[in-house]
Amino acid sequence: MTFIEFKKQLLDAEISLPKFSKLIKVSEKNIQAYKKKGEVPNTIAAIVTCFVAMHKSGLDYRKVINDLELEAKVKKGAGFAKNIKSDQAKEGKVDNFSE
Repeated sequence: MTFIEFKKQLLDAEISLPKFSKLIKVSEKNIQAYKKKGEVPNTIAAIVTCFVAMHKSGLDYRKVINDLELEAKVKKGAGFAKNIKSDQAKEGKVDNFSE
């Protein structure tokens, strides 16, 4: 699904991009990044398509999703891992001269 088709689907589901991202607990910034790629991932396309179908059938998809009690994923600091050997060397726990 192209990003433009995705935006049209959001309109059909009567939900804005910020509200969509908040509802599914995905960063709006991450979803906006798909604009540059031109396409959204299959999972996002499937979700928005289901929202449209539910909305057209008179179902409240917001309640269904809220009842799931989704939690946003939090970055764990990837790329900033400490170098254990250098930390131990600073503390005098490793002999820097041995291999």
